[in-house]
Amino acid sequence: MAQFEQSERVINPIIPPFLYGTAWKEEQSQDERKPYNDQDPFKIQVTQSFTSSLKHLQTAYIDSYVLHGPYYSKGLSSADWEVWEAMEQLVHEGRVRFLGISNVSLDQLVELYKEVSIKPTFVQNRCFAINQWDKGIRDFCAEHQLIYQGFSLLTANQPYITLPLIQALATKYGKTIPQVIFRFAKDIGMLPLTGTTNPQHMDEDLHLDDFQLTGEERRQIELISLKQ
Repeated sequence: MAQFEQSERVINPIIPPFLYGTAWKEEQSQDERKPYNDQDPFKIQVTQSFTSSLKHLQTAYIDSYVLHGPYYSKGLSSADWEVWEAMEQLVHEGRVRFLGISNVSLDQLVELYKEVSIKPTFVQNRCFAINQWDKGIRDFCAEHQLIYQGFSLLTANQPYITLPLIQALATKYGKTIPQVIFRFAKDIGMLPLTGTTNPQHMDEDLHLDDFQLTGEERRQIELISLKQ
C-alpha cells in the first residue's frame, strides 16, 4: 500500500518506559503488529494508522504526517490520491499540522503539488551525491518554498564522502566528515536528517554553526560525483 511515515516506531522504545514502567513491556509485543488492516480501503488504513500513532506518542495531534512513498516508482496511482485525501482530512480536522511526502521522484512531486489542495510542506528523500544531491527536487522545493529533508547523506554516499576532498576539508576546519557533509547540506538549503543513536555523534551533528564552507568548496562537494 501507499505507506505513511510512523516516526514513533523510532522514539517509542525510548519514551514509554518513563511513562508506564513495566506496563510498556506487556504491551510492546502487541504493538509490533501492523497499525492498520491492509484489507481495508486505503482511507480507512490511514485512519487506523493515525490512531495508532496518537496512542504511541500520547498526543492529540501530530505536527508532520508523511506519506512514506507512492505506490509505484513511476507516476501516482489512485491509491496515492486516496491516501493523500485522507491525510488532508486530518489537517482539516486539526489533528495534523503539516503534510509531507518521502521517496518521491521529481515527476511525482510536480504532479502531486499541482493537483492537491493541501501542498506538502516537507519532501523527504534519500539523498545521493551521484545525482548532485537530489538537485532537481531541491530546486523545485526552493522554488515553491517546500522544506527538503535529506536522509542517508552518509550511508548512501560512502564512496564519495571518503574522498581526499572531504578528508581535506575535515582537516582544514577541525571537523568530522559527517559534520562537513551536514554543513554542506545546510548551506545548499537542505534540512539534513540523521538517524544516529550515538550521543557523541548527536552532539557533533548539532555543532555546525561555528564554521562555514566557501562557495567553491560547496560547489566541489555538489559536483563531487562528476569528478570520478
